[in-house]
Amino acid sequence: MSKPVDYVATFVAGRGATLNDRTIASVLYDAALVDAGRDWLAPDLAVDVFLPGAGHDFGDLRARLQTAVADDPLDVILQPTSERRKRLLVADMDSTMIEQECVDELADLVGLREHVAAITERAMRGEVAFEGALKERVALLAGVTLAQIETLLTRITLTPGARRLVRTMRAHGAYTALVSGGFTLFTEPVAARIGFHETRANRLEVVDDALTGVVVAPVLGSEAKRRALVELREARALSQDATLAIGDGANDLDMLREAGLGVAFRAKPRVAQAAAARVDHADLTALLYAQGYRREEFAE
Repeated sequence: MSKPVDYVATFVAGRGATLNDRTIASVLYDAALVDAGRDWLAPDLAVDVFLPGAGHDFGDLRARLQTAVADDPLDVILQPTSERRKRLLVADMDSTMIEQECVDELADLVGLREHVAAITERAMRGEVAFEGALKERVALLAGVTLAQIETLLTRITLTPGARRLVRTMRAHGAYTALVSGGFTLFTEPVAARIGFHETRANRLEVVDDALTGVVVAPVLGSEAKRRALVELREARALSQDATLAIGDGANDLDMLREAGLGVAFRAKPRVAQAAAARVDHADLTALLYAQGYRREEFAE
């Protein structure tokens, strides 16, 4: 009788890179692992490698694989083979589903981009408290008009794979939510462009069609993101294993830890090290491959 296969390591090539059996064999050799079979999800791009769990600790397996791919433009996501298809997706917006930090883009309108971006970077690294940093930055935006924000929205670019991730999961019955420490003035149009079911974010006070520099209480921060995931999960009577969360900043860590699969996407070092999974090179479709989707199953 064959041994049970407990873990699957999904390898995804970064942009411009390709995968083959020789590459996988080399990584496994460096990690001192032997696979129990492979399943190609997309030729030259993504493959599931099944690993016997007997005698292996999950953390040790993950560390070995991460070390083995450290010098390659490859991502590897390790997880148990059971319940890979998730029924709930909760995603951060700035630098995750979109390629910008909206508060920095707003600061550009008042000539304070570099100053505000420095605060944003420290907040996302967890070096300063999120709520205080948010209020400090928003205070500098007083006077920015809704007309200026409408123009700014046309410059917001989606992260490659964002639409495919959300639309494919929706097509297979999952519920999707954009949960951001950013602002509803951005999350609502972005959520509509990508195809999310709902969005939660902070509200900026507006008087006479211009920002006052005030964030309307309560501020949606790290704990609110985690709580949103729990509320959405419980409302659908889902297990923790059935949930997927993705983000890049320190204010996403609690949410990532609460999810069945929490993925740090091109994240700050502290976040990438603490999260159970990370994607540093591939686009957002890596999260579909991690769930066992084949390329031909993607919704466009």
